[in-house]
Order: sequence, then structure tokens, then C-alpha cells
Amino acid sequence: MSSFDRRAALLSLAALAACGFTPVYGPGGAAEGLRGTIAVDPPDDPEGYALVRQLERRLGQPVDPLYDLSADILLRQEGLGVTPDQEVTRYQLIGAVRFVLTEIASGEAVATGEVRNFTGYSAPVFDPSRGSIAGNPVTVLTAERDARERLMTILADQVVAQLLATAPEWRR
Repeated sequence: MSSFDRRAALLSLAALAACGFTPVYGPGGAAEGLRGTIAVDPPDDPEGYALVRQLERRLGQPVDPLYDLSADILLRQEGLGVTPDQEVTRYQLIGAVRFVLTEIASGEAVATGEVRNFTGYSAPVFDPSRGSIAGNPVTVLTAERDARERLMTILADQVVAQLLATAPEWRR
């Protein structure tokens, strides 16, 4: 790294400090002391498991939870790429998570929201020259599973971002 780059980085940090920037988990930050205080409802399917895993990765394992987070996952799949023979070559997986954060002591819902996003994966295509499907069906199933996991990671990160951004409004 050149000295110019270091100077630019240091000046940027100084500018952030001067404008009142505070790390979200740092002293005085909106989420100070929040890690480990949110228990996420247990999952009941592979997508729920991926979502909960990422939420706990970001929010910390609940030690002495003050809040309970419940999340409903909504998924749908649409064909995107279509060949002239009307074979779908790519799918888009569209997801939404509706969440409710409840204060355990009072039972009061303190934050609610919904996040949406999408991801995609390739599908097998019938190859007329071979008279069979091009591509391995196992590979396609793996691609679909990976797309679902990626989508759950994206949605979990969005839920966390909303919770951190609104923490000053609902934290007691």
C-alpha cells in the first residue's frame, strides 16, 4: 500500500469520527450489548435452519435472552431463461422473511418487519442431439439447494441490518 493510500484511509477515518460515526456494536453504538440477547425460534425445515444459523452467527448465540425472534419464510420459484423449445434453463428463487421481535419479559412485540430478495440457479436442458438432458440432475439439485442457502443468508443479513438500524427505537 502506498503512503498516499494510507493517508487517504486515515483521513477517511478521521472524517468519519468527526461526523459522529459510531460503530454499531461499539461503546455508545445502537447495538452495544445486544449480542447474545436475542433467541431465534427453532427451524422446522432446511431453509429455516440456514436462516437461523446465519441469524445466530450475526446476533450471537443467546446467553441470557431478553428478546425472542420469530420468522416466517415465504419462497417461490420462477423460470427465467427459456429456450426456443420452451425449456427452462434458469430459475429465480424469490424469498421474503416476515419477522417479529418480542420482548420476553413483557411479551410485547417491539419490532416487526419484512425483507425480500432473490437468487438464481441453472437448470438442465434437453439436448436433442443426445436425446437426453444435458447436465447431471444431481448437480441441478445441488445448485437449487445452494441457491436456497444463499437466499437465506442474504435474508438473514437483511433482518439483522433492520434490527440494528432500528435498535434505538425498541431497546429498553
